[in-house]
Amino acid sequence: MSTFQAPKGTYDLTPPRSATFLAVREAISAPLRDSGYGYIETPGFENVELFARGVGESTDIVTKEMYTLTTKGGDQLALRPEGTASVLRAALEGNLHKAGNLPVKLWYSGSYYRYERPQAGRYRHFSQVGAEAIGTEDPVLDAELIILADQAYRSLGLREFRILLNSLGDKECRPAYREALQSFLRDLDLDEETRRRIEINPLRVLDDKRADVQKQLAGAPKLRDHLCDPCKAYHEEVRALLTAAGVAFEDDEKLVRGLDYYTRTTFEFVHDGLGSQSAVGGGGRYDGLSEMIGGPELPSVGWALGVDRMVLALEAEGVELDLPATTSVYAVPLGEEARRVLFGVVTELRRAGIAADFAFGGRGLKGAMKSANRSGARYTLVAGERDLAEGVVQLKDMESGEQTAVPLAEAAAELAKRLG
Repeated sequence: MSTFQAPKGTYDLTPPRSATFLAVREAISAPLRDSGYGYIETPGFENVELFARGVGESTDIVTKEMYTLTTKGGDQLALRPEGTASVLRAALEGNLHKAGNLPVKLWYSGSYYRYERPQAGRYRHFSQVGAEAIGTEDPVLDAELIILADQAYRSLGLREFRILLNSLGDKECRPAYREALQSFLRDLDLDEETRRRIEINPLRVLDDKRADVQKQLAGAPKLRDHLCDPCKAYHEEVRALLTAAGVAFEDDEKLVRGLDYYTRTTFEFVHDGLGSQSAVGGGGRYDGLSEMIGGPELPSVGWALGVDRMVLALEAEGVELDLPATTSVYAVPLGEEARRVLFGVVTELRRAGIAADFAFGGRGLKGAMKSANRSGARYTLVAGERDLAEGVVQLKDMESGEQTAVPLAEAAAELAKRLG
């Protein structure tokens, strides 16, 4: 055994399970690529202040969960705990918003890091695919992103997920609600840390999962009662667009999400088969984030979907993805000359786009055929000295067991025809 192990709260992705993660990432990104979203990749660490300003200094992410470090030059950096702030920072730095085509539509995939208590569905290192539409205030964009996420889930075969929807208002109407909520919360029996949160960001208290806190919040003022007319109209348009698209959702007036930058539309995707960690993704509109991190006014909306939790959701529903075979053809040479000849055939097959592998290491026929079976290959190519002398290779169908001699020069073409 190795002396070293993966750090607590992390995991390794190894075959064959890693193929499912790749398929999930592909399923999430496919509808985005078809909808005008371009790929962006940002560093795994950023300036601490980017997240303190954007995500929020009172959030658990910033106060408790960020991995921070000081460089030899004295810079304060943090491993990225989420993707939106980094993507917006990169878009601003690259002046993408000045290219004359708004919104800037971007998608990304990567690893994120939070120091949390490890449990099923919650890791200290996790994988997400995200999408951001930067620079335009339009309910059609909000609806588009929700619909694309719904499309991605359904393309994988998931059915037992729900979409929760709410509006958090904007800078015009939220201050009045904030005051009403603070006044209500100050009279509750809460611990000191939660009381401090009341003064910094009282909406975060609504997101508290503790049963004793939720019980006291039963009579809290409702944000929907404080929305201004433009916010009400915006939210109703998002709801109408989703309904017209046939995307079911549930109104959840308590949904606030865990980040400070959200305004207006906020949403979450939950799967009831995952227990307490039921959220498989979420997002919303963040019209003021650009200004928070020193940029111009750029109303934006986006989401992030958890790859790890989506795999758990597939397992909870018993969905098995139809994954392509990693190997379609396996070559088994018998002798040195056959090794050179069949390796040439394998190279030709690969160049033709056919997944092919080779019995490396000079193993005997029995051991090589066991490897061919384990590879999942549909066909095996076997050749020895006698075969080469006759100018043929033995082509074996691993499903039917049928074996036929095929002219060596025609082997690649014959396999291409059989594999379609």
